[in-house]
Amino acid sequence: MGLNFFGPTNRRLAILIAALLAMPVAAVAQDDPRVIPPPKAQKKLPEAPIKLPKVPADRTRGLDFLFGALKAAPDEDSARHVEARIWALWLQTPSDTAALLMVRAKAALDAQNVDVALKLLDAVIKLRPDYVEAWNRRATIYYLKNDYVRSLGDLQQVLTREPRHFGALAGVGMIMQDMGDDKRALDAFRKALAVDPYLEKVPQIVKQLTEKVEGRDI
Repeated sequence: MGLNFFGPTNRRLAILIAALLAMPVAAVAQDDPRVIPPPKAQKKLPEAPIKLPKVPADRTRGLDFLFGALKAAPDEDSARHVEARIWALWLQTPSDTAALLMVRAKAALDAQNVDVALKLLDAVIKLRPDYVEAWNRRATIYYLKNDYVRSLGDLQQVLTREPRHFGALAGVGMIMQDMGDDKRALDAFRKALAVDPYLEKVPQIVKQLTEKVEGRDI
C-alpha cells in the first residue's frame, strides 16, 4: 500500500523528503565537529560492495535460494559472488523516492556530512520502515559516531526483519568486541558464520575470540 500524501503527517514527510533531496551533500569544513571522527574513518560495519550484479525481482524466493548457495559455497570466490547477489536483493526497494534518498545518503556519508546522511536515512525509514538496508546503513553511521546504543538498536531492527543478515550479525559482534564483551561478540560472530562461512575476516576473529573466551583445546 502506498502513502496517502493527503494526510497531515504524510504531507509533512513529503515536504521533508523534498527538502532533503534538494539539500547539497558537499563535504563540510574540516573543523566542523559533525564530521565522522578520524579514528573510525577506516572501520565500518560490513556493507554491500560498490559494484552489485543485476538480480531478479523475486525477492523471497531468490533470497532463500541464495542463502542455501552461500552456506554450501565451495570456496571464498564463490561465496563472494553469492554475497553480492544477496546484497543486491537487500538493496532493492519498490520506492523510487527511497532509492534516491539512499543514494544521496551514501554521497553525504562519503563527503563525511554525517548530519545530512542521518536526516536522509531517517526519512527513508519513515517512508519505508520495512526497508532493511536503511536501518543497516544508519547503524553504520551511528557506529562511526561511537553511538553504540543507537547502532545496536538499528541492527536489531535489521535482524528482526531479516535474521539471516550476516552483515548485521557481524556488526553486533564488532560492537560487542569494541565494548569489551568478548562472549557476546563471539556468539554474534558465530551466528554470522553459520549463515556465511566465508564472511571476510570473521573466521579469524572467531578463532581468536574462542581461544580468549573458552581457552585453547588441550
